[in-house]
Amino acid sequence: MSIDVQTEHVLVVPTELFHRLGHFQGFSLETDRYLAELLDPANTSYRPRSEMETDPSFKQLIPYVIFTYRQPNGELQVFQYTRGKGQGEARLHSKRSVGIGGHISVEDRTSIDAVPYAAGMQRELTEEVQIDSVYSERCVGLINDDETAVGQVHLGVVHLVELDEPLITPREIDLQDSGFVPVEELLADLSRFETWSQYCLKALFGTPEQSK
Repeated sequence: MSIDVQTEHVLVVPTELFHRLGHFQGFSLETDRYLAELLDPANTSYRPRSEMETDPSFKQLIPYVIFTYRQPNGELQVFQYTRGKGQGEARLHSKRSVGIGGHISVEDRTSIDAVPYAAGMQRELTEEVQIDSVYSERCVGLINDDETAVGQVHLGVVHLVELDEPLITPREIDLQDSGFVPVEELLADLSRFETWSQYCLKALFGTPEQSK
């Protein structure tokens, strides 16, 4: 498929593939069940973002990175911010979020050996925040929300980054009112967060009752 480089093209998978692997609504911890097939080049393509935003027959794969820091007293804190109007997805403006990330672009195919998903995730992190701490990273789940127009055309891949020190500085002015907040405070104020963040907070940090 030829690609017009002047039009943003983003990584997508057929929604039918996601359903075949096992459709879910909300958060799934079963990364091994999905990722190999979802990231297989045989199943992915790059299509115009403007078209994909309204075409639920495809899912745009989005890395969604959550930063955590545990204080010396054991209190767990999570990095959060409010989305400004300059961020790409207008439907999420003014929502609070705990996720950093964005679309994987055709430009992330930097070499024949490169993994576009990994390259795109690193590019998004570099563009949006500066990390001045030692950290560890792991993929912990996926998010799907077919109950919203945004969610119907996106599939989130959740990565947890655990920092030795709470040293994250936004590079974009549209990451507003940012900072680390005790996770209990975030769980007590879920309604102000975008749905993906709500799913992550409940599934990863909530009580068994909240994670349902």
